[in-house]
Amino acid sequence: MELVLQGGTIVDPSQGLHGRYDLLIRNGHIVEIAEKIETQDRMVKDLSGLTITPGLIDLHTHLREPGGEEKETIFTGSCAAVAGGYTCITALPNTNPVIDDAEKIKQVVALAQKAGLVRVLPVGAATKGSRGEEPAEIAAMVKSGAFAITDDGRGVQNAGILREILRQCRQCGIPFLEHCEDESLAGTGQIHEGAIAKKLGVAAIPVSSETVMLARDLLLARETGAHVHIMHVSCADSVELIRMAKARGIKITAEVTPHHLLLTEAAADGFNTLAKMKPPLRTEADRIALCQALADGTIEIVATDHAPHTATEKEQDFTLAPFGVVGLETAFPLLYTYLVKAGIMELDTLVERMSCAPAKIFNLPYGTLKTGSAADLAVFDLEREMIIDKESFYSKGKNTPFHGWKVKGVPVLTMVGGKIMMQDGRICKKV
Repeated sequence: MELVLQGGTIVDPSQGLHGRYDLLIRNGHIVEIAEKIETQDRMVKDLSGLTITPGLIDLHTHLREPGGEEKETIFTGSCAAVAGGYTCITALPNTNPVIDDAEKIKQVVALAQKAGLVRVLPVGAATKGSRGEEPAEIAAMVKSGAFAITDDGRGVQNAGILREILRQCRQCGIPFLEHCEDESLAGTGQIHEGAIAKKLGVAAIPVSSETVMLARDLLLARETGAHVHIMHVSCADSVELIRMAKARGIKITAEVTPHHLLLTEAAADGFNTLAKMKPPLRTEADRIALCQALADGTIEIVATDHAPHTATEKEQDFTLAPFGVVGLETAFPLLYTYLVKAGIMELDTLVERMSCAPAKIFNLPYGTLKTGSAADLAVFDLEREMIIDKESFYSKGKNTPFHGWKVKGVPVLTMVGGKIMMQDGRICKKV
C-alpha cells in the first residue's frame, strides 16, 4: 500500500529542504517529495502543522544486554529510541560479558532483529574484555556486523596497543570511537575539578584527564591514518585541540551530549547522583564553548551517551553511585527548546547534527529523505509543550537530570522502513 504524508513541513538538510511538502512512501522507501501528491487510491496521513525530519541517529547508546538486563535490554532501549524520534542507534560493548568477538556481535544482531523496532548498529570492544591489554578480534567482528570499535567506559590507556588497534581499524575501514580519559589523572574522581567538588569535599576529575589522552590520540590518528571519533567531548580545551587537528588534516570527528550542552558542575551540588557522569559536567565557559563548537561544525554530532542504571544504584552514596544518565527520550525536545528556541542554533543545524551528519560521516544509508532512501523519519510537534517525566519513559533507566524540565518539540511519530513504530507516544509493538 502506498502512503502519502500530507501537509507537513519537511526539514531535511541533506538536500536543502525546508518547507511544506507531501511525501510518498512505497514498499518502505521514499519515492516522491512534491508540493502536491495525488492521493487517489492511496492511504493518507495528515501531518499539517507538524515537522518531518530524517530519523534521528545516536552513535552512543548503552543497551546493557547481555548481562545488565535489569538496567536495559535491546528491546526496551529500542522502545526508548523510537519514543524519542530515533531510527538508528548503537549497541556499545561494555556489557557482561563484553562484546569482544564475532559470536557476541551476531547475538546483538539477532536480538536487535527480534526487537524489530529500530536499526541497531553493534559496536565491538577494542581490547579483549575491554581490559586494555591486547586487541580484540577486530577483523572477525567487522565481518560479523560490527559497525565500529571502542572500549567506551574506559579509554585505551596503552599507546602502543591503541596504535595497533588504529592500524587494524584502518585496514578494516571502520572508525575507532574513543572515550578520552587518562586514568592516572582521573583517579577516583567523582565530578569536575572545580568549585563544587571543593565544596562537597569529593575527589575530582581534572580537564587534563580528557585533553592529555585526546592529544595523544590525535597524534596516533595522524600517524596511522585511522578515523578516530572522540566521544562525549566535555571541555573548551578539547574543542581547541580538535580544531587544530582538523586544520592539519587529521581524520578526526567528535560528538557532544545534551547534558554537556545544557548543564554545568553546579547540577551535581547537593550530591546529586543524577548529575554524575563521565566525563563530568564542567564549567559554564566549557558549556558555552561546546555550544559554539556544535553550531560552527567543529563538533559535528550530537550523541546521547544513553546510560541507564537502576534507581537503587543511583540512590547509593554519591561516591558509590555509578556514572551515567539516560537521554534517548529527551534529547530532541531539550535541544530544540534550549538551543533552537533560545536562538543559539537554527533548526536545520540541529537536525543535521542529530541525523544527517552521523549518517554522512559514518557512511550510513540513512539520515536523509531523498527519493529512493529508506523511509526512516521522525515527526515533531514543535509547538506542543510537555514536562519531562521520568516515570513515563520506556527506558528501564529513569536516571535523568532533566526530570521536571519544560520543553517543546515533542516527538509524535517515528517511522522505520516505512513502518510506524511510535505514534502519539505509544509504541506500535507489544511492550
